[in-house]
This record gives sequence, structure tokens and C-alpha cells, in this order.
Amino acid sequence: MQPTQILLLIAGYFAVLLLISYLTGKNSGNEAFFKANRQSPWYVVAFGMIGASLSGVTFISVPGWVEASQFSYMQVVLGYILGYAVIGTVLLPLYYKLNLTSIYTYLDDRFGNYSYKTGASFFLLSRVVGASFRLFLVANVLQAILFDALLIPFWVTVIITILLIWLYTFKSGIKTIVWTDTLQTLFMLIAVGVAIYYVSEGLNIEGGNFLSHIIDSNLSKMFFFDDFKSANYFWKQFLSGAFIAIVMTGLDQDMMQKNLTCRNLKDAQKNMFWFTIVLTFVNFIFLGLGLLLTQYAAQNGIDAHKDQLFPTIATQSGLGFGIAIFFVLGLIAAAYSSADSALTSLTTSFSIDILDLEKKYKVEDQVKIRKRIHILFSILLVLVIISFKYIIKDESVIAKLFVFAGYTYGPLLGLYSFGLFTKLKVQDKLVPIVAIASPILSYIISDNSSTWFGFEFGFFILILNGLLTFLGLILIRRE
Repeated sequence: MQPTQILLLIAGYFAVLLLISYLTGKNSGNEAFFKANRQSPWYVVAFGMIGASLSGVTFISVPGWVEASQFSYMQVVLGYILGYAVIGTVLLPLYYKLNLTSIYTYLDDRFGNYSYKTGASFFLLSRVVGASFRLFLVANVLQAILFDALLIPFWVTVIITILLIWLYTFKSGIKTIVWTDTLQTLFMLIAVGVAIYYVSEGLNIEGGNFLSHIIDSNLSKMFFFDDFKSANYFWKQFLSGAFIAIVMTGLDQDMMQKNLTCRNLKDAQKNMFWFTIVLTFVNFIFLGLGLLLTQYAAQNGIDAHKDQLFPTIATQSGLGFGIAIFFVLGLIAAAYSSADSALTSLTTSFSIDILDLEKKYKVEDQVKIRKRIHILFSILLVLVIISFKYIIKDESVIAKLFVFAGYTYGPLLGLYSFGLFTKLKVQDKLVPIVAIASPILSYIISDNSSTWFGFEFGFFILILNGLLTFLGLILIRRE
């Protein structure tokens, strides 16, 4: 696939996104930017959330996991089902009852201002690092297959990327994203389907035998009950999946902001129900694709593994123009379906939670301030992504930064669990100390767990992090 063709594809893709932005951006203010006027059809939100949940990391990484860990990731996905049930039956009713714009406002009502600002700050930190990492991963792939050939440096690639996101989100925010995410989810799923078709053809697998081929393969082992010390032990991954879903969807402003655009609680719960079913199926399909890619690479002597497996086979294996063009389309869709909502949720959280925009500023000034914040977060994302490339450089360090961003959800898990399941009050001013200490202690324990206990935490670290926060809150309780 030639660079010019890829460039035309990207240009056409963003032209469609800008058209959607124009159509949804008429007469839009902060109510549309933050809540989409609470007029979003639940089925549109549900479908669009799939793309935002998967992201560019999932699109590239999940197929590459099969070679080393088989289908063990499905144990985490099954845990998601339990987590999404908690979101639909516990958290969504709470958010709608309180009529929240930012979900972290709950912490102010329950504990006080310090807890509120702490929860919002941890989200902002995690989302900046997480979104930057996801875009960095995808920008590197685009740089290799397109922009290097055009002699465009990486920093220009990043600026153009963020600028395009800003252009179609700055006016209507979440109101636009609800619809653009739907389009991007569709492109991503079509890309996976096309890839499965081409690779199956390359392996001489007939369409009707796709599922039986996966089931019969040694790579499709899904459940691991043998070694409870292992990171892929079933109950460890299942419970981790449940808590990951609760914190990274239910306690995440990015994901919940979409749910809160539904017309009412009933529609939001419908959205969560169908989203859960479809997401479970889609993750299985991604793993099935990974199995086929692994077999194709082995059969054809292709030396590509993990994150390089899917891009290499899609663009360099000679399977055809179709798989290459849809891979690029799916990659772009996966990247921007998570990045655009991240930029909007960062703007929302900082405006509402940190600046108290709706309380401290005049109505006529609120839109201007929100637009400035949107620009500042766009610049911040550019700087963080570029720092990954030119300052940190060490890929293992960057990966650890992304993992550590996940640690920041532990304090949120502890705070919300303590708030929902106890009636105790805390010394509000001490909450930031507990929230900072918990992920640090969790990291120390996780880093040494193999030596100390002969035990690997894996995804389970989130539960430890939340538990330490919960215990810390007990220690600072007040009568």
C-alpha cells in the first residue's frame, strides 16, 4: 500500500468525522459539550462505547497475546460481565439520582472537597498518561507505514493527530463523539472481519469452519485452574476483570460521560446490558483473529510477535490490498475512538471538578473558559506523546508508565467502595495522603511479590490497591 493511498484514506476518513461534527455542532453550548443535552439514543451510545473500550492498544495488542497466553484473556472478559452488572445496578442509578455532570461530584457530597479534588486529579493523571500511551502506540505504526516515507518527523505527526481530534470535538464535545464513536466502532469491526477473511483464505480455512478451527487449536485454551500463583489463574483474572470494568468504566469520567448522555436511567441500563453482550463477543473475535495470525506467521516464516504481529501481516505479508487498507482504517478508528472521548472527558473533569466552572463563573464566560481548557489539554497530550518519543525513549519505561496509570484507579475503587458500602465519615484533609500512599505500596508489593510470596498479582493488583485505600480510609475515619 502506497503512502499516497494511505494519506487519501486518512483525509477521507477525517472529512467524514468533520461532517458529523458540523451536523451535530449547531447551536451547541456547554450542556451539549458535557451531556449532549441528554438526548443520545441508548443503542447508539452502546455501540460507540465498544470502540472506546477497545482502543488502539486492544486492536494491536490483543491478537498478539494469543501466541504466549492463548485465550486466557477471555477469563478477564468474563469478569467484565460481573463488573458491568454492578455498574448498571449500583453506579448508574446513583449518578442519575444525583444528576451528575462529572461523576466525581459524588465524592464531594459523601466525603468533602479534598476527597473530591483527589478523585478527579487521579482520573486526570491516569487519563492523560493512558490516552497519550494509546496514541503514541498508534502514531508509531502510522509513522512507520506512512509518515517516514513522506519525510514528516514524528512530532509533526503528533501535532496533526491532536489537531484533527480538536477540530471535530471542540464545538460539541460528547454530543459529537457519541456519533463519531459509532462510526469508528463500525470501521474497527469491519477491519477485523476483513482481516479474518483474508488470513483464513491464506490458511485455506473455509468460512463455515472458522469457529471449529479455533476450538480445535491448542492455542484456544481459555481456562486456567492449575496454578493459583500464576498471573493467568482463572479466579485471579475473573475477579480482576470485574474490578477493572467497575473502575475503568464505572468510575471513569470518560466512559460514564457517554452513559450520562442517555435520556434516562432505563435507557442507560439498556445501553450497558447490550454493550456487555456485544463487547464479550467482539473480544472473542479479536482473540480468534490473533490465533489465525499466529498460525499464518508460523506457516509462512514471518518473524513477528506481540504488537508487531497484526501490523506486519496486514501490510507486509502479501495477502492483498484489501487487508492493508482496512487495517489502516481500523487502526485509525481504534485510536481516535478512545482519544477523542479522552480529550473531551479531560476537559469536562477539569472544568467541573477542578475549576468549579458552573459555580464560580458567569454563564456568558463558561463556554470561553471551556474552549481554552480544551486547547490546553490538546497541547498537553502533544507534549506528553512527544516526550515518550524523544525524552524517555526506553519502550519498557513507557509501558510501565501506562501500567502505573492503571494504578491510579485503585484509590477511586477504594473511595467509592468506602462511600457506598459504609456510613463512616473520614478526615477529609487526610484523604490525599491515603490515595497517594496506596498505589505506591501496591507497586512495591507487586514488584516484590514473586520473591516474597512466590505469587504474581497480574491484573489482581487493582484489587490490592483498592483494598489498601479502603483500609487507609478506615484508619482516618472520624466519629
